[in-house]
Amino acid sequence: MKNAVRGGFGLVGPRRERHTVPAVDLDALALPVGDDGVVIGVDAHGRAAVLGINRPTPYEVTLIGGVWTAQVLALRAAATGARVVVETGRAQVWSALARAAGGGQQCVTLHDVGRVPPQGASAGSPVLVVRDCGMRPPRGRVVAGPWQSVVTLLPYLSPTAPRLLQNSSLAGIQRVSPDEAEQIGRLMNLPRQTVDSLPTLGDGVTLWCTPRDRQFVMTQGTEEETGLLGPCRRID
Repeated sequence: MKNAVRGGFGLVGPRRERHTVPAVDLDALALPVGDDGVVIGVDAHGRAAVLGINRPTPYEVTLIGGVWTAQVLALRAAATGARVVVETGRAQVWSALARAAGGGQQCVTLHDVGRVPPQGASAGSPVLVVRDCGMRPPRGRVVAGPWQSVVTLLPYLSPTAPRLLQNSSLAGIQRVSPDEAEQIGRLMNLPRQTVDSLPTLGDGVTLWCTPRDRQFVMTQGTEEETGLLGPCRRID
């Protein structure tokens, strides 16, 4: 029998018996797969923690922490096919990574502060901009947009941090002083237990949070990442 045509919906496919599952068995169908993105480490339960940085909408991230974590994020973003653009006043810290990433292809480029050209990001060529511009990063010419995310790295809490945190879609907090923890707690609406833990975080541990959600993540370098960047560390 010829397949019938449905107006606007194409052909009616072949008929098969419906497969049904009792509601009590639905949990058994769960797959151990997170959202699409960059694996940044594991959570407290040992599950992969994924940061979805390649998006069709603007995405701003502020990371108060060490350059090691920002570099691991850059390497892993490049491995997913993103072009990584680093705006920095210390190119020597990033030069080895830029040479090693991409297997000989220039997927990580370095630019002086304030000299990042337009990148032409698209769904087929997403871009991650990493701003490593010190304690007082100037307002960048290249900002977050469709398929172009921006990560701003701050070594410590600075006078510009409140503005950056309030305008960010996501914040990453590594080990900070007790005074900094109190300020961050107020800005990010963190519970007391979380605030008290921030000065005691180990190297490689980051609190990724918004004013409503939070998750501690442990980032450990692969053998290749450790060979290139050294062991995980909070202090540069």
